[in-house]
Amino acid sequence: MIENKSAAIMAEITKAVIGKNDIVEKILMAVLAGGHVLMEDIPGVGKTTMALAFSRVLSLKENRMQFTPDVMPSDITGFSIFQKDKNEFVYQPGPIMCNLFLADEINRTSPKTQSALLEVMEEGNVTVDGVTREVPKPFIVIATQNPIGSAGTQMLPDSQLDRFMICTSLGYPDVETEIEIIKHNNGQSPLDGLKPVVNAEELLELQKEVEQVFVHDVIFQYVAHLVAATREHPMLDLGISPRGTIALTRMAKASAYIKGRNYVVPTDVSDVFKEVAVHRLQLSAKARVNHVTAEGIISTILESVPQPLPEKRQG
Repeated sequence: MIENKSAAIMAEITKAVIGKNDIVEKILMAVLAGGHVLMEDIPGVGKTTMALAFSRVLSLKENRMQFTPDVMPSDITGFSIFQKDKNEFVYQPGPIMCNLFLADEINRTSPKTQSALLEVMEEGNVTVDGVTREVPKPFIVIATQNPIGSAGTQMLPDSQLDRFMICTSLGYPDVETEIEIIKHNNGQSPLDGLKPVVNAEELLELQKEVEQVFVHDVIFQYVAHLVAATREHPMLDLGISPRGTIALTRMAKASAYIKGRNYVVPTDVSDVFKEVAVHRLQLSAKARVNHVTAEGIISTILESVPQPLPEKRQG
């Protein structure tokens, strides 16, 4: 067992990312739960800064790739090149061989290139020329995407979206936060003053501790009922997949862990439901015509599915 350093990690990251404590906490939950993060927002609100802050504070080897229409799968996974002196093909690692891979503007590249991430995000491996290689652990993908409909963008396939544990959005800062950002803009990068709080090995230990957080059967039932509600909703063509069900449970465990508990309560589930569900739901044509949003459906489901009564102690 190692010390729960969630608060120290949060405190350090929020030095660079001002006024977004709730989003920092959700991303930290996803990291502790061993998941990947998708951030969708307009340019210039700090998505890349957020990702790089996590890599600095967690002491992770990070690689960043700018996704453009001409990026090829081998640019991500690496390739084999023939070396005459060895008389054999030698693997040249791609940028994916790191702990934290920042996929910048992921929805600007082709579906063929996006598919290069499917294996590694699910299994932690890359296969090049028939040889499968494991990426370093821990391994996290933090991807940013511009809003759908922006110039040069295309929708990510459902199989890609489903591999992201959560999807979140930073949004514009409020007036008070904007003033703080201006005051802190002294010509230096906000990342320069960040100090590492844990290293990769300690992060792996934290992830193992999150896995051990206790989940009562009534919590499993609550998760299952929420998921079932998305699959049965008349305004949805596609609900949450079993992979999403697992993601919701793991995020709830991380929520409990960050809050200093070794057991999950119903609010741990409801607090992360939106981030886990929003990118997995596919609206029906009727919903789009009536301007119904995924966020609105999620709120309705949370109100309609009763939470189990809290117990004095679970576990």
